[in-house]
Amino acid sequence: MEIELAGEQIQLCTQKAIYLKTHKILLLSDLHLGKVNHFRKAGIAVPTQANDKNVEALIDVLNLTKPQRVIFLGDLFHSTYNNEWEVLRQVLKHFSAIHFELVRGNHDILSVQQYERLSIGVHESPLFINALLLSHEPLEQVPLGKYNLAGHIHPGIRMQGKARQGLTLPCFYFGADQGLMPAFGSFTGLACITPKKNDRIYVVVGDNIRQV
Repeated sequence: MEIELAGEQIQLCTQKAIYLKTHKILLLSDLHLGKVNHFRKAGIAVPTQANDKNVEALIDVLNLTKPQRVIFLGDLFHSTYNNEWEVLRQVLKHFSAIHFELVRGNHDILSVQQYERLSIGVHESPLFINALLLSHEPLEQVPLGKYNLAGHIHPGIRMQGKARQGLTLPCFYFGADQGLMPAFGSFTGLACITPKKNDRIYVVVGDNIRQV
């Protein structure tokens, strides 16, 4: 689905990513790679397939959009070094023509040198792309004339069925001067948001995106 945001024509991808067509930049947030392994090391039995789904979705969206740059809006990895680092290394090696960058998030605790070993450039501060201001956590104040696009929250919205059954689904949320990206990772949880008047909500339903 294509929409206009902050003067940019953008594509909302069902893999829960945003493609800036003019700039050939792909935006993803909150992959939390290795989160499944983190829980399993703590003795919590969770399925390992979630890791596979994350990597498969990443490969799919890279093949679909063919970007020149990929910018991760924080929380690329959930914790310290784990096997998912080596998996991602192979993926990035395959897509070596793409420049990968990270706007550091609260879970991105490793040194800059460790990210650079994967050929991932690191931004310690929010990153400007024309009027878009990219950050991990939503900014408390958005500069005049700028639009803050962030992750961190893992936005979701509660959908009600005719039989009163409910389901919370991931969504793209766009307010007046600030937007939230859905978590790219499939094992991240969701935080229900309460939209205000004139906010735009695009819910991800399987292989479809619908405005609600």
